[in-house]
Amino acid sequence: MAFDRSRIPAVILVVEDEMMLRMRAVDMVEDAGYTPVEAVDADGAVEILESRTDIALMMTDIQMPGSMDGLGLAHAVHERWPSIKIIVVSGQLKRSNIDLPADSHFFGKPLESGEMIAQMQSMIGHL
Repeated sequence: MAFDRSRIPAVILVVEDEMMLRMRAVDMVEDAGYTPVEAVDADGAVEILESRTDIALMMTDIQMPGSMDGLGLAHAVHERWPSIKIIVVSGQLKRSNIDLPADSHFFGKPLESGEMIAQMQSMIGHL
């Protein structure tokens, strides 16, 4: 009997330094039926991406401590792993002020669960 990989939920990398916001984003990922993986900053996210091949989408906050912010991370991921879909979120900046990588999407905080889940499903498909 062949292993049916299509039945495995997609993996979404959540990059958020604030624990409560990260937990809420992880809940959204799980509510959408996907498997979350967490990082608290860009450096941790890159380590995860370098060690895994199953990340389908990355959701990152822009304002984070560390060697690069979430926007820099989004551009780096788009260059190194072009197949990974990207959602960028911010509570401080507006979409019109941000140079996003191609085919990525922006959401302002606070995140609306229904919209976020619909966007994830639109980008990587339903289960």
